[in-house]
Amino acid sequence: MSDVLKVISPVDGSVYAERPLATWAEVDGALGAAHAAQAAWKFVPLAERASLCLRFVEAFLGMKDEIVPELAWQMGRPIAYGAGELRGFEERARYMVSIAEEALADIDAGPKEGFRRWVRREPLGVVLAVAAWNYPYLIAVNSVVPAIMAGNAVILKHSGQTPLCAERFATAFEKAGAPDGLFQAIHMSHDMTERTIGDKRVDHVVFTGSVAGGHAVVRAAVDRFIDIGLELGGKDPAYVRADANLPFAIENLVDGAYFNSGQSCCGKERLYVHADVYDEFVEGFADLAKKYKLGSPLDPDTTIGPMVRASAATFVRGQIEQAKRAGAKALIGEAHFPASKAGTPYLGPEVLVDVNHQMDVMREETFGPVIGIMKVTSDEEAIGLMNDSTLGLTASVWTEDEEAGEKIGERIDTGTFFLNRCDYLDPALAWTGVKDTGRGATLSRVGYEHLTRPKSYHLRTKTK
Repeated sequence: MSDVLKVISPVDGSVYAERPLATWAEVDGALGAAHAAQAAWKFVPLAERASLCLRFVEAFLGMKDEIVPELAWQMGRPIAYGAGELRGFEERARYMVSIAEEALADIDAGPKEGFRRWVRREPLGVVLAVAAWNYPYLIAVNSVVPAIMAGNAVILKHSGQTPLCAERFATAFEKAGAPDGLFQAIHMSHDMTERTIGDKRVDHVVFTGSVAGGHAVVRAAVDRFIDIGLELGGKDPAYVRADANLPFAIENLVDGAYFNSGQSCCGKERLYVHADVYDEFVEGFADLAKKYKLGSPLDPDTTIGPMVRASAATFVRGQIEQAKRAGAKALIGEAHFPASKAGTPYLGPEVLVDVNHQMDVMREETFGPVIGIMKVTSDEEAIGLMNDSTLGLTASVWTEDEEAGEKIGERIDTGTFFLNRCDYLDPALAWTGVKDTGRGATLSRVGYEHLTRPKSYHLRTKTK
């Protein structure tokens, strides 16, 4: 008898869905089907692959009315924002389809008398995508669509918190007319996932999750020479210079800190503000944060919903209390948000000042609705503090001096540098990180390089 996966909804603590976890016999069958499907799919013309993927997008978007509330029940995002993820899904999917012909084109090695030479981007084979719950459709689409476009087959193992998202992918591919075995969604335990990674029929793994989870994936593949893409989160900083447009910076950084209850890999987690504008910035930031409405994500007026589970909120509360014991000052307090209650996933936004880098809230990933704000006196001080982290996904600088901002960006250890923007993925740019944030890249032309391997063709055309 299979073990059962139970989805505990953050909305009210009820069991929202139950699914049997796959047995090895089922996984073995899926791997065999994927391997067989890919052997044929790699020879399907690119135009036909594109047609399938675009039909998949249309089929997926056709389920919008069911997807948005379903998403709220699974991971807590307010329905007011649910459609935003679908817009991002469509943008990324269509963009990756649109650039595939150029990204996958042969690389001409140039003329040489008596020879023809080129490098071709060959598909890897079977791609195992292990996706996280916080942006369940955006994270998965980053690898699924380009992997299929590149000629691979895909097996999607989604987070146990959002298994219905994987099923939506499968339904959309089925409606689009995908060949049997080309795309499959499987609900697996951690142990089964590790066993699958070790199977010789898996040719590439894309994982989004925690640093600890990334290490587990690497260990599972230790005896195999396959590439592994890892996106393991961030402790993303922002620096507000004295010449920044403060109202603009405040509005965008508040959103960057608290959207999705702060449960964003590239969300803002620590801010450094120049002393000349520190007081004004902090006052404006806290005032705007207080305007959020914490409540059920099913309420269209809710602007910040529950965290994914009670234990996650307890962890964030612990970081806040630790910082306060060490001298930090909380500017809002849970009493400001009546729905915020200890022992539940409901936690309102918090702003901490008088913080330093001896506090976990400024050093360890929080993944929740709290931000620490530090005063700095120079660009040099800000750069040093921004780089003082084991993670490096994104970083941003807020200034009216574009040249100065760009020079600062050149010195920041990060995968993406933003100027006067944050918390956004442009599909034309590589999504990547440094240090413990992981390795590899998705999206853009660079993303296709990680879903293919180079194969060189060296043809002698004259033998006399």
